[in-house]
Amino acid sequence: MSKIVLALGGNALGDTLSEQLAATKIAAAAIVRLIEAGHSVIVAHGNGPQVGMINLAFDAGSKTNPKILDMPLTSCTAMSQGYIGYDLQNAIREELVSRGIEKPVCTIVTQVRVDEADPAFASPTKPIGGFYTAEEAKELEAQGMTMAEDSGRGYRRVVASPKPVDIVEKESIIAMADAGHLVIACGGGGIPVVARGNGLAGVPAVIDKDFSAAKLAEITNADYFIILTAVEKVALNFGKPDEKWLDKLSIEQAEEYINQGHFAKGSMLPKVEAAIKFASSSPGRKALITILQKAQEGIEGATGTVIEKE
Repeated sequence: MSKIVLALGGNALGDTLSEQLAATKIAAAAIVRLIEAGHSVIVAHGNGPQVGMINLAFDAGSKTNPKILDMPLTSCTAMSQGYIGYDLQNAIREELVSRGIEKPVCTIVTQVRVDEADPAFASPTKPIGGFYTAEEAKELEAQGMTMAEDSGRGYRRVVASPKPVDIVEKESIIAMADAGHLVIACGGGGIPVVARGNGLAGVPAVIDKDFSAAKLAEITNADYFIILTAVEKVALNFGKPDEKWLDKLSIEQAEEYINQGHFAKGSMLPKVEAAIKFASSSPGRKALITILQKAQEGIEGATGTVIEKE
């Protein structure tokens, strides 16, 4: 039996609540298939479309109703963890019951500690929320926000995307996973927090969910870190006539291909970087990049791209 951390993309969960309900049922079938094969699974997920909807809703509401206050990004992330986890855990539980498998399923609202000295805070690049005019952007900048023009469509707020340092609720996640529970954690990359005295303080940032999932896989001593994406394998020269699909990569090969610019920054690059980080964290650990429906085949070596130490 392998211990697996599965990173499910937020875009794979749809853009509306009805799409999310349908998508979680598809995801649940693939996840339970892994459990049925004897694996222990921890699920992490993205929240890009979902946290955007929450942020936009509060933003729009605050403009028309003075009783509706702007919601901090950290709270928006916590909300997205809750309602995505709610749909996902119920879909998984239903699939487990339909296959005669008894296994508790639980979502943990997860905080991920970041470093205040992370260079990402000096150059925010992650756009969030709606579009504003130049005048509105100036007002928001006066309130301490960083705004950037977005392809001629207006101005948007941008925040930092720091790397994860630690997972606050790691002991709870490990204890529940070791007790045989299926745990859903680190939703949307986790709620970014920094240590302040004896407490924690949320910071306006977005942590890449693949890097948080890699940290989760490392901390829980997983055998496999599976990153689910829209393509079955990683490719060189993606979308070009000389496109080449890759079955296996050493860490050195993967790093060389990154240096050669083969992977797009907003797409495959962070997935390969997160896979390298996990695979290099300890001997015997493997990272797999493939599509949701082929996760089990990937573990069996039939498809996907595996990144591991040679």
